[in-house]
Amino acid sequence: MKRTAKAHWNGTLQEGKGEITTQSTILNNTQYSFKTRFADGVGTNPEELVAAAHAGCFTMAVGAALTQAGFTPGDLNTEAVLDLDLQALVINGIDLSLIGSVIDGVSEEKFKEIAEGAKANCIISKALSVPITLSVQYS
Repeated sequence: MKRTAKAHWNGTLQEGKGEITTQSTILNNTQYSFKTRFADGVGTNPEELVAAAHAGCFTMAVGAALTQAGFTPGDLNTEAVLDLDLQALVINGIDLSLIGSVIDGVSEEKFKEIAEGAKANCIISKALSVPITLSVQYS
């Protein structure tokens, strides 16, 4: 299986602009620019997309791991915060915050164990070479 995305850019770094389109077209000529990446602007940026991909992948992995362990996932909500060092232009890490529930009950300790496993094993986590931290709230 292959997934694709296309990016177009025109102009200088600070004055230029571009569009990103994904294979599914959920992003379809979605604008990005210097302002959307390094300041406030309307559009997206590569780091936001990495954080979104990581949040989505990790949350699905938690659901899968809970199911494999014999539990029925309830609501699972993850926020991924990507820390971009603007001076060095490197990603320092990603903090995942998971708030979740399980319909048929699981101990908080087991829930955290399953979440840690999902953090280590989700496809996007494996693709990244930055530190990834996790905080978990179980309700």
